Amino acid sequence: MKTQLQPKFNKDRYLDGDSVTRRIYSEASPLIPGGTSRLHYVSDPYPIYAHRGVGCRLTDVDGDERVDCLNNMTALIHGHCDPDVTTAVVDQAQLGVSFSEPSEPEIALAKLIIDRVPSVEKIHFRSSGTEAVMMAIKLARAFTGRHAIAKFEGAYHGYYDYVQLGIGSNPSNWGEARAPRSVPSSGGLSPTVTDEVVVMPFNDRSAVEQLLDKYGGKLAALLVEPLSNRSGMAQPDTGFYEFLRQITRQHDILLVFDEVIAFRLGTDGAQGRYGGSPDLTTFGKIIGGGIPIGAVGGRADVLNLLKPDAGPNMVLSGGTYSGNPLSAAAGRATLAKLDTATFARLDFLGERMRTGVNAIFQAGQQRAQATGDGSLFQIVPTDQPIENYRSVPTDPSANLWLDQFQSKLLETGVIISHRGLSCLSTAMDELVVDECLDAFEKAVSLMRKT
Repeated sequence: MKTQLQPKFNKDRYLDGDSVTRRIYSEASPLIPGGTSRLHYVSDPYPIYAHRGVGCRLTDVDGDERVDCLNNMTALIHGHCDPDVTTAVVDQAQLGVSFSEPSEPEIALAKLIIDRVPSVEKIHFRSSGTEAVMMAIKLARAFTGRHAIAKFEGAYHGYYDYVQLGIGSNPSNWGEARAPRSVPSSGGLSPTVTDEVVVMPFNDRSAVEQLLDKYGGKLAALLVEPLSNRSGMAQPDTGFYEFLRQITRQHDILLVFDEVIAFRLGTDGAQGRYGGSPDLTTFGKIIGGGIPIGAVGGRADVLNLLKPDAGPNMVLSGGTYSGNPLSAAAGRATLAKLDTATFARLDFLGERMRTGVNAIFQAGQQRAQATGDGSLFQIVPTDQPIENYRSVPTDPSANLWLDQFQSKLLETGVIISHRGLSCLSTAMDELVVDECLDAFEKAVSLMRKT
């Protein structure tokens, strides 16, 4: 994919012995484990450090500019410093960045989301996607009177103990394909959580039926990440989410969609694209316009458990920054710019990117592929079909390939996650996508020389 666009940076200046990046990393490491508070940015020998972002481009502290195909882990659907979002933030900051009292921006954002997502009758704001998932689980437990939950193998739902299971498992410990083990993915988890979480295989209806027949009576919720990046963004089989809707109703289990990432697929998110009509939906990332936010929305009878007069099953909630006006103002400005035509353009650019990357991998004899949907794409180190988490290689050589490829892309001018997660923004156009494809082609060439 040849273009006339030239990289606007010295390909690896951040690696120089006297680079600003190296100096900052040396200063940060004694203070912050890994030199950053965000694990997904830890990389070898060190991460780049951001200085400024404008549109679809990010400039690091050494002055090198790259196309940002990560956009703060998919949170910036309009890219950096979008003028409308920036204006909304500045205007609200001049009125106040946070209050003890509720304010109008929270109500405006709530109305916008409820108007767009048919399954959401009421909504409750938190400060992060992880907090939204925590609240959804707590609501499900209070509503059903049950305590255990179910989730799908490989699905990522944040840093709550009960959802950090079955994420980083591998063939040595993941158990039977039709009944995966609840393998902890982090230190520090309570040993009791494994007994309260049922891990299920994605896209396997008969296995889900058998597991729910066995455990359904104790399950409060089934959590679903509609497009899971840890599972290579495996597409749901036709009707799979409608099947989950029906079978959870049969067992009186609340169906919870985690759309913290997938909500960027359309005006009504992944559930609008794939179906499923969940009882609860968790949100984050794009609904805050780049400022911390989380939310859980859904059935009014479930959300009403948050009211002080809800009775003995009332769910206590708080949060100094929950529903804060700055996040709400940024989120409302962000969503207001996302209409059907805008999503159609993102879909077109996403398909152009995935098709182009796959052609480059094939021509460069790389056993890898770009998966995904809409504006999301994932680099997966296998050329085999992706059906579920177990389709994604977990061996050290696959992780090494991803690390090396992400590093080569930094050299050629594109930012993706070191685990392959990537996305586009409305600040991009066809020329920018072609610029990225040119960088991918150069990165593949560099990989073949190593």
